[in-house]
Amino acid sequence: MLYLVLKYLHVVGAAVLLGTGAGIAFFMLMAHLDGKPAVIAAVARIVVIADFIFTATAVVVQPITGALLVWDVGYSLWDGWVFWSIVLYIITGALWLPVVWMQIRLQELATIAAAEGTPLPKQYHRIFWLWFAFGIPAFTAVAVILWLMIAKPQIGFL
Repeated sequence: MLYLVLKYLHVVGAAVLLGTGAGIAFFMLMAHLDGKPAVIAAVARIVVIADFIFTATAVVVQPITGALLVWDVGYSLWDGWVFWSIVLYIITGALWLPVVWMQIRLQELATIAAAEGTPLPKQYHRIFWLWFAFGIPAFTAVAVILWLMIAKPQIGFL
């Protein structure tokens, strides 16, 4: 019974990470393409809230449920698919933390531009493309982690 509860929580956490990541990326990109500072500010504000509620919760739950599953089932942290899942998770986290800051900064810059009735500043555009560049490998890593969890391939460390 413990195994099924842990697995359920782990799968839901993975779905939240993948789904929230895709949703946030879609809404931020659509707001950016719209180009209106007020729209971007509103969407970015909601995206930041969603990241803190959903993504941050899943980020905490995943390693806990993952470690408990490894222990409960008897896997080793040195099994290739487990090891590479952990490595990719750490990489994802290293990419996600700056992305959260970038989203907050994008929201601030868009809010100022909307309030002043000015175009988005160059800094907004630089940060947006950095946000985009960080998001692609982070999202890809989460998708690969999900595949590793499902397929459990016999792979080595290098």
